[in-house]
Amino acid sequence: MRPPEWDPGRQLHAVPFGQYVETDSSPALTTIQVAVNYAMKWLQLLGFVSTCISVASSTTIAEIQGNSFKSPLNGQTVTNVTGVVTAKVWPQVVLQEFACTDDCLNRQGGSGFWIVGEPSEDKRVSNGLSIFTSSATILAKVNVGDLVSLGGKVAEFRSTSNLNYLSVTEIGSPTNITVISSNNTITPIILGLDRSPPTQQLTGLDSGPDGYLSVPNNVTLLESVQAPLQPELYGLDFWESLEGQLVTIPKPTSIGFANSFGEFWVYGDWKVTGKNSRGGLSITIGPDGKPDANPEAVIIGDPLDGSKAPAVALGSTLTDITGIVYYQFGFFYVLPTTAPTVIAAAEGSAQPTKIKSNPKKDCALTFGDYNIENMTPTSPHLPIVANHIATYLNTPDIMFVQEIQDNSGAKNDGTVSGNVTLTNLVNAIANISGTTYSFLEIAPTDGTDGGEPGGNIRQAYLYRPEKLTLVPGAPAGTALDKVEVLIPKNKKPTLNFNPGRIDPTNGAWNASRKPLVAEWQTANGKKLFTINVHLASKGGSSSNWGDARPPVNSPVAARSSQISLVAAFAKTLLEADKAVNILLAGDFNEYIQTRQVFKPLTDVLIEADEVAGVPDVERYTYVFDQNSEALDHIFVSSAVAKRGVEIEHIHVNNWAPTFAGRISDHDPSVGSINLCG
Repeated sequence: MRPPEWDPGRQLHAVPFGQYVETDSSPALTTIQVAVNYAMKWLQLLGFVSTCISVASSTTIAEIQGNSFKSPLNGQTVTNVTGVVTAKVWPQVVLQEFACTDDCLNRQGGSGFWIVGEPSEDKRVSNGLSIFTSSATILAKVNVGDLVSLGGKVAEFRSTSNLNYLSVTEIGSPTNITVISSNNTITPIILGLDRSPPTQQLTGLDSGPDGYLSVPNNVTLLESVQAPLQPELYGLDFWESLEGQLVTIPKPTSIGFANSFGEFWVYGDWKVTGKNSRGGLSITIGPDGKPDANPEAVIIGDPLDGSKAPAVALGSTLTDITGIVYYQFGFFYVLPTTAPTVIAAAEGSAQPTKIKSNPKKDCALTFGDYNIENMTPTSPHLPIVANHIATYLNTPDIMFVQEIQDNSGAKNDGTVSGNVTLTNLVNAIANISGTTYSFLEIAPTDGTDGGEPGGNIRQAYLYRPEKLTLVPGAPAGTALDKVEVLIPKNKKPTLNFNPGRIDPTNGAWNASRKPLVAEWQTANGKKLFTINVHLASKGGSSSNWGDARPPVNSPVAARSSQISLVAAFAKTLLEADKAVNILLAGDFNEYIQTRQVFKPLTDVLIEADEVAGVPDVERYTYVFDQNSEALDHIFVSSAVAKRGVEIEHIHVNNWAPTFAGRISDHDPSVGSINLCG
């Protein structure tokens, strides 16, 4: 806009702002006075223009957030962004809690504050925003309840330590911060009332037959697709649509122990699926025929005010939690403004099984399965495990155990035998129960079976010799001997090595435990083949709530090959004798809902939980993140299934009242089968 031409002979009268008129010259006004008046009016006009430009260039929080995962204004500088401060966190709170440097300031929402603007009518669009700053001067300037205006550059922050994490929409290093007013009322969104999360799928990009557990993994990157959010259908979309907003979780229930940072998962007073008797959320198959990912739960981060997070357990109920929805470390969090308190722990405790060995019935066998977590001869948890087996599992006729370390434990000295570890465990069980087990192992080749370095973990059997003995006639295999099925003419199948290991030199077993196979007989001559497995661990997997869709389930290719090898061995037995008795148990490190991976095995054997009619939501032996899940599985041949199977999962660890009371991350299982009829 050009200014009006100035003529000292003209006088400007005071008129409505933005207008001027000419009058006749007055002798009373000097040329200088006219100039001053003109300048004042011109300054007023410039102020008006500046105000118009500022209004025109202001940006709303909704415009910054947009209706997808990444901001449509990413990388752009914005001005006059207005909102009420809902929470803030000082850098020293983060530094004191985690002893970290500036590189990890984005741990608990980093350092900075959050603002909320006018809500959008579009539920896909959040009206909350993270303002990142480590400046103590800036943080001291704003307080919760302040209505502020600010500018800065819109950014999508992603951790450099893990590029699979989703990014956080934020304004970094804010400028031109103006406090417009203070003590404004802030009303959080009440989850379960104002907005409720969906309960099945995480994202529409998990489109395979097994949803988020489908293979292959990492087919698509969520933020590369940048599709409009569908918060009513998908969990990641729902939490993203609330990014940066202040929410309240009414009547929260914790669904597991806190992690090492004091963070824990909850759901609130809203619809959930997969709820088990303890109050956890189990992985099940949803009504859409796909695994239920339980996106209705959310993880609670450390309190923004530095207060101490409570100690929680599976099923603990807490006071309402109010906090900021924020993405970090691969998940959407709610960062509480202050720590909640525990109202009550879950009622009851794990009880001993009712399944008992019957010495008078040769055909009736009881069995147990337990990953006893890096057991050494001197492990502090050895007597506790012994008590679990003796008291809670009632000393089954045969125990499948995993993670037996060698006699020197994690000391990497070339020791491979675990006979001292097993002897000490057997003696501890006998001291409690009066039952003396025999044991069976095949020591691995040093350093080849994975697990804790130096420990040489392996599977083993504990068995009651009055109920079961090894079928004689075949030598015991060594670490590298391949067990095979022999079919003597006009006879039932048997083994070339007893015990033996399935194809131990196959590349599928690199840095992983080889299955331990044995052929047994009862006092009345009934035969049973057992397979004890501990498949490749999930190390290297991505967050289920990350960018890669479906999530990286590492190393799913190795586990698929391992399951195929086990299935092929079982199939060989079945082809030789359709009525063969097979009992397979162990730590598969995989969910049964990953049906594509398990298909070779479920084509030939039957899951024992199915046969026993265990309710879907009670089929869990492990709790991780928001899920109660089963990594440990039991399978039987059809001949065994036809005679009936009993199964109980005994939650001595995951129902412990405190984390210190959990001596293994796995719960044991116990069951019974019949070999006659």
